[in-house]
Amino acid sequence: MIYNTLGHSDIEVSRICLGTMTWGEQNTQAEAFEQMDYALSQGVNFWDTAELYAVPPRAETYGKTEEIIGHWLAKTGKRNEVVLTSKIAGPSDLSLHIREGKTKFNRAHITAALEGSLKRLQTDYLDLYQLHWPERNTNFFGVLGYVPVDEEVFTPIEETLEVLSDFVKQGKIRHIGLSNETPWGMMKFIETAERLGLEKIVSVQNPYNLLNRSYEVGMAEISHRENVGLLAYSPLGFGVLSGKYLNGTAAENARLNLFPGYDRYSNSNAVKATELYAALAHGNGLTPTQLALAFVNSRPFLSANIIGATTMSQLKENIDSINVTLDEETLHQIERIHAQYTIPSP
Repeated sequence: MIYNTLGHSDIEVSRICLGTMTWGEQNTQAEAFEQMDYALSQGVNFWDTAELYAVPPRAETYGKTEEIIGHWLAKTGKRNEVVLTSKIAGPSDLSLHIREGKTKFNRAHITAALEGSLKRLQTDYLDLYQLHWPERNTNFFGVLGYVPVDEEVFTPIEETLEVLSDFVKQGKIRHIGLSNETPWGMMKFIETAERLGLEKIVSVQNPYNLLNRSYEVGMAEISHRENVGLLAYSPLGFGVLSGKYLNGTAAENARLNLFPGYDRYSNSNAVKATELYAALAHGNGLTPTQLALAFVNSRPFLSANIIGATTMSQLKENIDSINVTLDEETLHQIERIHAQYTIPSP
């Protein structure tokens, strides 16, 4: 395994991060336990979850993933071997069942969310706590263009940072991060923290893959200059970049077959780009999964690549991608495809 420093923190995390959002929906607790056991045995010490999980989010499975992780931690006693991160949900149609659908990034709501996560996870601290998506109106979850909203009201960033900083002082959080954030939001959190002497973010968890490299257009420079690492999610584009939906090998219980609404990476241009990336992989003796994950692993602004799997064979291939190095010619061919299909799926 390869390890990176998490942003400007003193925490060393595996470049492969174990994603967990299927646990409690597509995966049972026993299957999740097997994944955690195997991941840790392979040196994967960084695990990502959220109060929202399992996904798709619904009231019946709210917090279920955290509960499963908590049961594993209680059973194994290996909390000190894991860098554990969770997230507070923001307001949206995805979170109507959370805090009466009015979740805010203020003291009352952050306190309720954090204390709930700690209880379910059966731990007294988190190594990283993230805002799952902005409270304010902005573009995320597959939206490229920003549309202003009049008379918008959201919790001041100063207030949010004060609350999070208090929890750091109390030892309930070691570091803080953002997720699904924009360049404006990322810099605003950094500038506000520096101006007021509050906790500075160490990471941002945004989508990044061969079909969506929008992070490079503004966010990557901030990562470099401010030492805030990317935690890349959806590195396989909901499984699309594995090629299984191209050749019809996807199982009936594959995510897009079970939940067709998660088809962000399935438009015609994304399919054409995926075909080219799959052909490039095969031509270099790689699987499409290996190519896609190895590309993300190679990025200089990356702190960790968040992989997710519903089967052990998928998990093993995903983790093994850390051993794949793409040569300069393959990287050049990727750039040629990228020039033709720059951001087919945001």
